Amino acid sequence: MAKGASKSVVEMLECREALVNTDELESALMRAEIRVLEIQAKLHRWARDDHHRRFDDVFNLVADPAFLLVAWDRVRHNKGAKTAGVDGQTAYYVQAVVGVAQFCDRLRTALKDRSFRPVPVRERLIPKAGGKQRRLGIATITDRVVQASLTLVLEPILEADFQPCSYGFRPGRRAHDAIAEARYLATRSYEWIVEGDITACFDEIAHPALMDRLRKRIGDKHVLSLVKAFLKAGILGQDGALRDSNTGVPQGGILSPVLANLALSVLDEHIAQIPGGPGSTQSQRATRRRKGLGNYRLVRYADDWLLMVSGTREHAEQMREQAAAVLAPMGLRLSAEKTKITHIDQGLDFLGWRIQRHRKRGTNRHYVYTYPSRKAIKAVTAKVKMICRRNVNQPLPALIRQLNPALRGWCAYFRPGVSASAFADLANYTLDRFMRWARRKHRRITVKTIRRRYCGGGWWPTTAEIGLFNPDKMRTTRYRYRGTAIPSPWPTRG
Repeated sequence: MAKGASKSVVEMLECREALVNTDELESALMRAEIRVLEIQAKLHRWARDDHHRRFDDVFNLVADPAFLLVAWDRVRHNKGAKTAGVDGQTAYYVQAVVGVAQFCDRLRTALKDRSFRPVPVRERLIPKAGGKQRRLGIATITDRVVQASLTLVLEPILEADFQPCSYGFRPGRRAHDAIAEARYLATRSYEWIVEGDITACFDEIAHPALMDRLRKRIGDKHVLSLVKAFLKAGILGQDGALRDSNTGVPQGGILSPVLANLALSVLDEHIAQIPGGPGSTQSQRATRRRKGLGNYRLVRYADDWLLMVSGTREHAEQMREQAAAVLAPMGLRLSAEKTKITHIDQGLDFLGWRIQRHRKRGTNRHYVYTYPSRKAIKAVTAKVKMICRRNVNQPLPALIRQLNPALRGWCAYFRPGVSASAFADLANYTLDRFMRWARRKHRRITVKTIRRRYCGGGWWPTTAEIGLFNPDKMRTTRYRYRGTAIPSPWPTRG
């Protein structure tokens, strides 16, 4: 079955290089995606049916033409496809100069004869809030495709073991699920919260501990060697110096989120197994409450997590120490400054949202509300300000085309919350920055002229071809709480 299907994909890949924009490529890609999805469903089903099963022969899938073609397509459509690694090649270069079919064929040959070797990632430092910097590792296009193919194979296997409390970088799950879960628990007596912050999580994961966890599921030595080779590939710093990568996974790598989730799942599994955790029954949790003991739930999005406690502050402090002890063997440390214990009445920021219990206006009843945090509002207003300042010499349509994606994307993210007031404030701020833009563009212009020239006589910027997105017109909605009923992208039966 596998060999016959692979051959048909190879034949389609060997079409003329003009296939970048032809029906042949689309047909080959469609068949490859169907084949990959079918194999992923089998891998996931086998992994779920037997939690002790080790997969000993999956390297052939990594080098399979269908997997490589789907991996190439994902890399080609990533935002970073235009960014080159240490070899200076981009996705466009592969398409225009090397050729997709020849590129995939060479890569498959290198994988099959074991001559493939990852090269160091190119380091870029991204500014963070507070003056700190995040290390971003940019791999070559070739390494990205192999990592994407590895992810296609490993993800359905490892997903079978991941706990429902994890939401970050997992198929079918999103930040809104984590926020909905945190709000749901906070309204049901889980009022003390440990806000977890791991110091340089992606940079400090211990390779031996990570590989030991991977070996529990993967027995194929070639796959294990390939993963280890990516971990040890090295880093080419911005200063041109080559450094060894003895710990951590490159932040920005395609394989990195899966490996990071594998490392952090030690915390998920610990909380799931302890007395009073999600594995306890309702009667067991009630018994613990009567005895003055705590109950615990974890909500994690990648390395950002909340450990929610139904009990006292002392229970939360004990769980903070437990979490630190569980993460230590993975080489991870909790930040003493940022790991805080908070009560829901004080409120906390999580994934850009503010989660806090308030008294409902006009009543004596209290409810848990979710709305944009001050930091998130400050970030979007700073972006609006920057765009308006950088485009003074541009016509209004050009300004609107840059503002609209920023405004629309921010409002879409915060739509399922109590965000109407924030949307109205953002609309007022955007209008104010637009007025400043117009006055900077025309030094002696009046408000009346601005309205006539740029707003069609009204108060909101618009042109014949495009109008500025108005955040105040965005209506809020409720996010449908899915709990543990989030479906898998791969069918578990069949």
